[in-house]
Amino acid sequence: MMGESFCNSFTVVEVTSVDAPQPKKQMWLALAKHNQALTLVLAAVPEGWTAEIVPTVLTAKQQRMFEELNLSPGDVYRLTPE
Repeated sequence: MMGESFCNSFTVVEVTSVDAPQPKKQMWLALAKHNQALTLVLAAVPEGWTAEIVPTVLTAKQQRMFEELNLSPGDVYRLTPE
């Protein structure tokens, strides 16, 4: 059985914690289509967090930097430090 096909484009996702009154925000990168990116990132963060796609046009420099992470299709990476 073939796995789901991910694409070779980067999707930036912002996640928000449910911690009131100061929710935490994190930026994540997924090497996947938009709809898959949300699912992949939500699977990597604590339950109850919300996620949304950040419409982004990557610069050539950002594209190279992200490519240097050597992510495989379907991988996610947290851009925001702890």
